[in-house]
Amino acid sequence: MSEMLPLLMVVAVFGALLLGYPVAFVLAGVSLAFAVVGDMAGIFNLAYLNALPGSIYEVMTSDLLIAVPLFIFMGLILERAKIAEELLETMAALFGPMRGGLGISVLLVGAMLAASTGIVGATVVTMGLISLPTMLKSGYSPSLACGTICAAGTLGQIIPPSVVLILLSDQISNAWQGVQLHAGIAPPQPVSIADLFVAAIVPGLALVVLYMFWQILYGCIYPKKVPCMAKELRAEMFKDGILRRVVHAMVPPLLLIAVVLGAILGGVATATESAAVGAVGAMLLALCHKQLNLENLRNAMDGTMVMSSMVFTILIGAAVFTTVFRGYGGDVMVEEILSSLPGGLAGAMIVTMLVMFVLGFFIDFIQIIFVVVPIVAPVLLSMGADPIWLAIMMAINLQTSFLTPPFGFALFYLRGVAPAEVRTSHIYKGVMPFIGIQVAMLLLLTLMPQLATGLPKEFYGTHFTKVVLEREPEASPGAEEENNDAPSWEIDF
Repeated sequence: MSEMLPLLMVVAVFGALLLGYPVAFVLAGVSLAFAVVGDMAGIFNLAYLNALPGSIYEVMTSDLLIAVPLFIFMGLILERAKIAEELLETMAALFGPMRGGLGISVLLVGAMLAASTGIVGATVVTMGLISLPTMLKSGYSPSLACGTICAAGTLGQIIPPSVVLILLSDQISNAWQGVQLHAGIAPPQPVSIADLFVAAIVPGLALVVLYMFWQILYGCIYPKKVPCMAKELRAEMFKDGILRRVVHAMVPPLLLIAVVLGAILGGVATATESAAVGAVGAMLLALCHKQLNLENLRNAMDGTMVMSSMVFTILIGAAVFTTVFRGYGGDVMVEEILSSLPGGLAGAMIVTMLVMFVLGFFIDFIQIIFVVVPIVAPVLLSMGADPIWLAIMMAINLQTSFLTPPFGFALFYLRGVAPAEVRTSHIYKGVMPFIGIQVAMLLLLTLMPQLATGLPKEFYGTHFTKVVLEREPEASPGAEEENNDAPSWEIDF
């Protein structure tokens, strides 16, 4: 019975989450309840909980995680500065003569906002309010318009600076260093946030290109559903001159992106230092747009406090869950399950990606990062997975969770601001092709891991030595000859 307790604990956690209880309190409360019951039954030692104060202190003093509230504040200030509105109108006017130009402009602005804010909710709501009425008025298919806006909004999950990449960097780095120490490698090599930011550039831009290709393809197949922008509307947007409008709308955010990302990628500043520079830069941009007032500043600070508190409280609750789960031997159970799957690392990755994809239907990315990643990452890394490749695969999978019905957050954000004539079925139908594109991107990364690992090697010479921990065979004496003929897949990094 004790062997089933880790599984029962996971079921109890997800059951409570589906009932709507607060995530952090569910993680900590269910875990402590199982710990107390296990101690009373004599199958759990409460001494495991002695490690919690140190874990919590490490979380709250992490230099990397300080970047999270700073990037959130930066994004909220930019949202209130009306920069997205001006960008959308300018890009739409530039690409208006093209068939599908409005959709392409939404995707490009989504990529730019992702590189400057990284907040999905703000991006989807802003573009939903500004571009969705224009696309519908121009004759766009409601499904295509909704799918395009939702997909563009989720680019902030993979294009740096991304909160997802920051949180994944912390979790993957901890798991990777633990695996190295277990293998006798000292001092262990960490996974830096700069490595992940660089690694995400090619997959992120590739997703933008694939999204744009779908816009063009859809326009070729259904030209009446993807019309060009009306000349009168385009002329109205450019009444003050094309060059002046483009420079005024695009140069400031591009300059901010270059400063923030350039400092991180160039090794001039840490992620936290660059986030601080970005927050100050965002306030200066808001000031130049005459949108920096006490009300906007107070709202941005309140939003930052709420979102940051949520992230760190969930992280503390996840630390309690992970401690109790491992105390019951849950990590060993997961290791045995994944390592016994056919295909070795490839089989374990397929199952892990499927589990994360399904969980994305019901719970958000923060819960998956703090609950699932600490459990599966050490096993996958000990089977030979490259930590950078694994982090990018997980990031794209988590990005998909924002689009998957019925609980995809991007769908809820757009539903809240969409006109009455846009039905929920339009939104669900519209995101399906973009979900397919993201799944195709995962397959492409599986076949070509160099898309994620190539740039870090080129920029910083980052190379992680493969670690494969030996495991005791449990097969019968005659099973070795049979296993020699079994297929074994290996991903070459």
